[in-house]
Amino acid sequence: MALIPDSSPAKAGWGSLRQLTKYQWFVFIVACLAWDLDCMDQQLFNVARRPAMRDLVPEVKKDDPRLPELAAKLGKDPGDPDVIKAQFNADVAHGASMATSIFLIGWAVGGIGFGIMGDRLGRVRTLMVTILLYSVFTGLSAFSTSVWDFGIYRFLTGLGVGAVFAVAVSLVAESVPSAARPYALGLLQMSSALGNMVAATVSIVLGYMLIEGRLGDYRPWKIMFLIGILPAVLIVLIQRRLKEPEAWNQARADHEAGIGKQLGSFKELFGDRRWRRRAILGVLLAFAGVVGLWGIAFFAPDLQAYVLDPVFDDEAKERGLSGTALKDYLDGRKQIWAGWTSMLTNIGAALGIFAFSWLTPHLGRRWTFALAFIAAAGSTILVFWKLAHFNDIFWMIPIMGFCQLALFGGYAIYFPELFPTRLRATGTSFCYNVGRLVAAVGPAALGLLTAQVYAGFERPLPFRYAGMTMCAVFLIGLAVLPFLPETKDKPLPE
Repeated sequence: MALIPDSSPAKAGWGSLRQLTKYQWFVFIVACLAWDLDCMDQQLFNVARRPAMRDLVPEVKKDDPRLPELAAKLGKDPGDPDVIKAQFNADVAHGASMATSIFLIGWAVGGIGFGIMGDRLGRVRTLMVTILLYSVFTGLSAFSTSVWDFGIYRFLTGLGVGAVFAVAVSLVAESVPSAARPYALGLLQMSSALGNMVAATVSIVLGYMLIEGRLGDYRPWKIMFLIGILPAVLIVLIQRRLKEPEAWNQARADHEAGIGKQLGSFKELFGDRRWRRRAILGVLLAFAGVVGLWGIAFFAPDLQAYVLDPVFDDEAKERGLSGTALKDYLDGRKQIWAGWTSMLTNIGAALGIFAFSWLTPHLGRRWTFALAFIAAAGSTILVFWKLAHFNDIFWMIPIMGFCQLALFGGYAIYFPELFPTRLRATGTSFCYNVGRLVAAVGPAALGLLTAQVYAGFERPLPFRYAGMTMCAVFLIGLAVLPFLPETKDKPLPE
């Protein structure tokens, strides 16, 4: 197996970043912007998902045939307003879970398809197409009138969102010196927290504006999705200066000359036992982290709502609010604290990704992943078991963000190191996005556990028990680590 030669002078640790030229820094910054804005659009969905469902899900009528069964579980009359409210809340939770699953399916399908395109047509051109796709359909989500068209827009948004990670990390991995690679890729993933924080800030600001009556008839979730169009501006920057990496140009030239293998081919990926094994195990590695994040951790704002809704209700009563003013106040407060939850999660995330990047050159990829999986499981169980008071949000949520998102710093560093140049975007995207495709069952499973398996418990215990049960998924990540290669201090395969 040939390896990409590395003639750059050796520099240890973070000092290796000093080897980067001005153009390599430009590549890194553009890749960061593409991924950060991609993450902003993802996070806008996370904080806007539940408010959107509350506007799009049909109202529950008194003759709804589902009410008697729910009333029996709650020990109340089917016509009781609390039963009707509980059914509506269950419909909202189900709609939010299904919208998330649809988004993840689109993400996976687009990521796999555009991952192949990234290897065949180039990193830069693929990046432009995917940014345009996710920007446009995030904006169109603001015009949804039902749960169904909202789901369609989320699927189409996911097609674009899914490929950016694989293409961006491939671009950076092939553009920087090998000594700097784990640090550059770790920082690339760490920077995603900035995009998430922008989305959280938007949520907080719009929540205050709603309470103050400054939005008129506009709903905050619609405004958030319209803001998601902004990443399309980045295409102008990419078109003007960004070039394909030399490693990819050489691989394409070899293929066109008949001396190199097919670029971006599943036949090549699965025809070689080494790449096939890495791809399949990589999927399982990604599956554990993606379910943990999208199937559990990103529902922390929903858990928080169970804890804080009574507080907001009491505040509204003290103010003597009613009608539209009451609805706007409650929606605004929920919007604000969904934003703060996201902000705190991503402060922890940035530190967690940095910690993975700092540890992995010393401990190696596999041992660092093992520690991260254990920490992710423990912190998530802590949050879903014990978060019960307002002050808990300020320390539990950052800890969970630190532990959960550290894994994604590992994916950014590790997956590009598993595959050769001609299959790097394809293999990385396959691991990340097939893992995500399978992980699309995660939010649906959380909803099923909440609404069915643990439905007989008093609110919010069903949601708590569901989240803790699903933490078993982290054991899958631990189980596959011994069968994956250690890539520490090794050049990229070619």
